[in-house]
Formats: sequence, C-alpha cells, structure tokens
Amino acid sequence: LEHRLIGARSIAELIRLLLDEYKLAFGVEFVTLALLDLELETTRALEADGREDAKWAGLTLLQSPLLLQGLYGQQLQPRLGPFDAVAHGPLFNAGAAGTATATATATTIGSVALLPLSRHGELIGSLHFGSPDPQRYDSASGTQLLERLAALVSVCLESALNLERLKMAGLTDVLTGVHNRRYFQHRCQIEISQARRYQYPLACLFLDIDKFKSVNDSYGHPAGDEVLRTVGQVIQCQLRAGDTIARYGGEEFIVLLPRAPALHAREIAERIRSSIADKTLSAASPNTDPDAKPQAGNTAFGVTISIGLSMLANVDAGRDQELMAERLVAASDKALYRAKQEGRNRVVYEGA
Repeated sequence: LEHRLIGARSIAELIRLLLDEYKLAFGVEFVTLALLDLELETTRALEADGREDAKWAGLTLLQSPLLLQGLYGQQLQPRLGPFDAVAHGPLFNAGAAGTATATATATTIGSVALLPLSRHGELIGSLHFGSPDPQRYDSASGTQLLERLAALVSVCLESALNLERLKMAGLTDVLTGVHNRRYFQHRCQIEISQARRYQYPLACLFLDIDKFKSVNDSYGHPAGDEVLRTVGQVIQCQLRAGDTIARYGGEEFIVLLPRAPALHAREIAERIRSSIADKTLSAASPNTDPDAKPQAGNTAFGVTISIGLSMLANVDAGRDQELMAERLVAASDKALYRAKQEGRNRVVYEGA
C-alpha cells in the first residue's frame, strides 16, 4: 500500500487509496480525510478529473486552517483516545445534527486516531481513523506506525499536488490565467457525460470581445493584453463553483454552465455582458504620430462583448460525446455570429 501511495498518478487516486484501501488494510470502520485547500488547487484537480469533492464520502476540503490548528495546536503528533462527539464529530462527518448518518456515526465510534499531515512544519491536512472498539486507539499506545504513515501521506500529498500543478500549467492560458482550449475540450466531454447520466441541463456560452482589433490599433498590444486579462477576470467572477471558463483563442472565451436551464444561463450571460460594458479601463494616451515624443497620462476607455448561448440537445443515449461537444460549441458559435450581426453587445440564444 505504501508503494501504491507513492506511485499515485493523481490527487484523486491518492485520496481514493487513503479513504478506501487503507480502511480495508487497517480493518477500520471509519476513515476520513481533511485537507487544507486555501488556493482551491485540490478542488480544481478533482473537478478536472471529472469528480466533485462533495461526492467523496469522508473527504473535507478546508479554506481555513483554524479547525486543524485548534485540533493539534503546536504539537503535530498523532492523537489517540476516546471519541468526543463535540470535538471529533465534524472530522467524521458526524457534525450535521439531525441526520441519520450523523447520529449513527456519533454513537458508533468508540475511539479515534487523529494524524496531523504536515510539510516543513506547516499543517496541510489531517487523516482520521475511527473504531467502535473503545480500546482500539488508547492514549497510552505507541504511535510509531501512525507517525510513519502520517509522514508518508504528507510527502505523497505534496508530490501529488506538484504533479497537478504541472498538469494545470499545460491547461492554463498564460496571459489571462483561465483554462485554455485544450482543457475546455477535455472538460466539455466530461460535463456532457455527467449531464446525460444525471439528466440535468448544460449550457454553453461563446463570448467574443467586440472590435478588439481597434483596441490594439488605438492603444497598443499591452492595452489589448490588459483587456483580455480583465475580461477573463470579470467572466470568472460571475460564474458559480463548478462552472468552466476557458480562453478559446484570440479574443474569444467559452463557458460551460452545468445544471443551468436556458433562462438561468441567459441571466448569467447578461450579468457578464453588463459587467464588462460597465467596466472602465485605462491605457497610455494614443499617439498617432510615430515621430512625436511620448505623452504623459492615461486615456479611459471601455469594451463590450457579444455572447452566443446554446443548450445541450436531448438526443439518444448512444450518440457520440465528441460529436455532441462539437455541436454544442457550433450552436453557441452560430448564436455569437447572430449577436455580432444584430449589433454587438448582446446575448443571443440559439434555439430561442
């Protein structure tokens, strides 16, 4: 199992090994894992793997270190002893009062082993074992094996995250910081598969900055780059957790909105459009005379965006997902063309 942990090819595989395989290997009824995810790196990695962290029974991703700091303080050593419903309930997903699962968990666990996961003296997570046997994890027991396990898991987690960072670097647009077209093509098929399986709507937005060439011509390419970065950030801020944004090419962006009916998707698109139209940008004052001296001061300007919206079609289950992805994008691209033809700075729904 140690060799399998070391050889894990992704953070998702590593988490599965910890939550499933180690439960069987140790003969422990309850195994849970809490990981600090301050930059949402683990969240994005699980999403890119086609998984949602909410579906991982026993996994908790924390955006604050306070829970773990309160649990271990300055002593980063395994804690063994009787189960405390108040202190340990949240660690074993038993903190949701009133639920059958929470009640059963809280009344079943007799003793716990809590393993701090740390790198370079900093907490990165916590691994928890729970047993119905009150004597299984006694505070007087030796912890050498558990300390070894905690150290190994900590190193493997750091290594897995570094691998995920390398993967994401190849799937991220360097200029804007959002995903690139390659990532979108991969993610689109995953979202289509999920939408078909669970029978929920999937919307696609194709977005294009209006008259972008004139920005480069008037203010220079550095100003154009800043427009692309700003537009990418504005779009990202209007999206929900689980939505996907990517730079498709040039001044084009593309967005996937799972579980968004057409009306809701259009509302999101309108918020994006109006937010960009209301944004004021600045650039060095334009200089039409190449022989003139540079002028001080900035010029304020704005941009608008046109958006095409399409929805995943209801088709036979046997239809090829790659073909469905192509049709979904083509439909939103067609709607975008209509938005441009009808005057720009608008949202057009293909099918409405």
